[in-house]
Amino acid sequence: MTISELTLKSSDHEPARRFEVFTGSGRRREWLPEEKARIVAESYEAGATVSAVARRYALSPQQLFAWRRAARQPLAEAPAPESLFVPAVIAAPRPEPAARRRRKQKAARDGVIELEIDGVAMRVGRGADTRTVAAVIRALKATT
Repeated sequence: MTISELTLKSSDHEPARRFEVFTGSGRRREWLPEEKARIVAESYEAGATVSAVARRYALSPQQLFAWRRAARQPLAEAPAPESLFVPAVIAAPRPEPAARRRRKQKAARDGVIELEIDGVAMRVGRGADTRTVAAVIRALKATT
């Protein structure tokens, strides 16, 4: 018997032996992230096999392996969620207390060398380039 003989146009008047009715929408199941995490964790338990856990939840082992791979993926590699905008609030800076200002001024003076050459004052701060400082000193001496 060929496939064409089994169509509705078949000349054979033999009754159908098997008739299947598919119910439901036929679309994919959607698993909540918590359910996926629980199933993946169960697949890592001692003595559990991926195939057994997949069968228990009517999954294919390949699907469970994909979930396990996704669970191992670092968050940095995970697809970034859609960016959200947050309103920016700009506030005026608060005045510093006098004690804090004095500490900052003292810290700014620490490690500073002050030079005065012919009435010209020069301050050299910590981390200044030695060649630049030497060039400035030579320039000041040359003008006197």
